[in-house]
Amino acid sequence: MTSIAKHPVHAMLVPFPIGLWVFSLVADVIFLIGWGGAVWNDVAFYTMAGGTVAALLAAPFGLLDFLSLEARDTRRLGFMHMSLNLLIVATFAADLWLRMQSGTGAGLPVALSAVAVSLLLVSGWLGGEMVYVHGAGVQPPDERRETQIRAEARRQSRSA
Repeated sequence: MTSIAKHPVHAMLVPFPIGLWVFSLVADVIFLIGWGGAVWNDVAFYTMAGGTVAALLAAPFGLLDFLSLEARDTRRLGFMHMSLNLLIVATFAADLWLRMQSGTGAGLPVALSAVAVSLLLVSGWLGGEMVYVHGAGVQPPDERRETQIRAEARRQSRSA
């Protein structure tokens, strides 16, 4: 598990692509139903591009986390999670390419965004399943207790 001060880096980074990609789809919908001008088409494009860059930054840390998994069931979930995420990034990359060719997000690009965001929901569920059900990346209770004891000892030594 790649972490900074016992906080997993992958978990710190993934909210950025998720939020940017979901907002990109929201911007597409706003543009398509006419609630805003052409700027919403641009917002959809740039938030999608930002989400894709952010996902590429989060991916290596996710791979390192996956390689640290030992339990067979958790590795299987991790492989599905990683595979879906790679498909999602590829879908958004294709979506960006289509938008650069046509200049608008109408039609197929919006459909691709909707599919990719739907897959993102499934991938997020798998990631949650690994952490909250299988305990991937969660500090075992014995280590947590040891960490608490050390933290308390540091506080006491500082106050003395």
